[in-house]
Amino acid sequence: MKKAIRATSLAVLLSFGTTFIAGPAMAAMVGTEEAVVAHQNRDELKKFFDREDIAKALQAHGVTADMAKARVDAMTDEEAQKLAAHIDNAPAGAGIVGTLFAVFIILLVTDILGLTKVFPFTRSVR
Repeated sequence: MKKAIRATSLAVLLSFGTTFIAGPAMAAMVGTEEAVVAHQNRDELKKFFDREDIAKALQAHGVTADMAKARVDAMTDEEAQKLAAHIDNAPAGAGIVGTLFAVFIILLVTDILGLTKVFPFTRSVR
């Protein structure tokens, strides 16, 4: 009986002893500028989702502006900063160059085939 009590008390002591062991905690001071920048990034993103064209694009994908704002609130500061930087660096009308090039090629081919006469520098096959 004494062995069972001794084994149980040893197990309890070991379990209590291991629960109080904690890993090192890392803490640092957050400057006012960092906190303000993080808040500004979130505000900029929310204003971005308030735009009418963006709201229509979100609706096309089944997302409301309020849902997008809730997701911005759920982001970490780093994620919000990356998204704001990505939106700021995205070229406006980036897809228009490819579209114009495709239209040019299509019109050029139809001119060469004799179906249209858009460009004066092409000769029709017909």
